[in-house]
Amino acid sequence: MENKEGFFQQVYEVARQIPFGRVTSYGAIAAYLGSKSSARMVGWAMNSSHYLPESIPAHRVVNRVGLLTGKRHFGGADTMKELLLSEGIQVEEDRIENFEQVFWDPVKELI
Repeated sequence: MENKEGFFQQVYEVARQIPFGRVTSYGAIAAYLGSKSSARMVGWAMNSSHYLPESIPAHRVVNRVGLLTGKRHFGGADTMKELLLSEGIQVEEDRIENFEQVFWDPVKELI
């Protein structure tokens, strides 16, 4: 269990660095952490982040094509979308419209 918790903390450190108005994917975070096949575990970390005392911008983490696959973990059906819209990210039918333009890749951005 300690290994999972350590991985979750690493995920949270990356997520905290996603700039306002940008998004990344579960897989991009996993790749940055050297565990490309752990995208699902990144998703679990994002789902668990809602129980932490500090704020993690989990709404900025989506699936590899820009779908809001974690939206049901935000309390309301449209909460994730509303958070993204408040940052200027356009969302239509639970998908980020200009995903390529707002995508933030931690592998390229964090050195």
